[in-house]
Amino acid sequence: MIRENLKMVEERIDDACKRANRGRDEVTLIAVSKTKPVSMLREAYEAGIRDFGENKVQELTDKMPQLPGDVRWHMIGHLQRNKVKYVVGRAALIHSVDSLRLAEEISREAIKKGVTADILVEVNIAAEESKFGTAEEEAADLVRAMAKLPAICVKGLMTIAPYTENPEDNRYYFHRLKQLSVDIERENVDNVSMDVLSMGMTGDYTIAIEEGATFVRVGTGIFGVRDNQ
Repeated sequence: MIRENLKMVEERIDDACKRANRGRDEVTLIAVSKTKPVSMLREAYEAGIRDFGENKVQELTDKMPQLPGDVRWHMIGHLQRNKVKYVVGRAALIHSVDSLRLAEEISREAIKKGVTADILVEVNIAAEESKFGTAEEEAADLVRAMAKLPAICVKGLMTIAPYTENPEDNRYYFHRLKQLSVDIERENVDNVSMDVLSMGMTGDYTIAIEEGATFVRVGTGIFGVRDNQ
């Protein structure tokens, strides 16, 4: 099932890239494996997936030693400061950094471990009360503040768009996040690049690609509906 699902997802990514005149190599597919057993992750790995995304620190640290060493792990869920020590030096990219206090904790831990932590700034682009993320109008200031921290590298932006029955509804938000990244890039802040745009999930990743996503986070489309849904 997973191999067939992946084939379908890949075809849709290819088509979206063609529509947007982008190369397929510009988009990385992250398999969101939260709540899924390691056996399913191995199946996805054997089908070619090397990027896995987890929402919970415990799941990421439990699964990591059970998969091959060339897997790139992405922390995509809300990260509490007291869990930072378990993620820094392990996750290839932390997508969900939404405050200066969290970035400072990541910086401290990265210094302690002698590594540089690659992070994305999470933006609540639709200003949903139920979502984490910094406000759109505060994002540039937050990026500038984070850029001054040692042992951290800001690689771009991330957002979780609203749940909607019609994926086209989210094009507006994806376009805004892309524009925000362009505006920040123009500032040429040291230690900041806007190369990464992490946006788009199972329901709307093709729209996100058309609007500039470089990472798409697909769970249900690969692994099926989660047990807790």
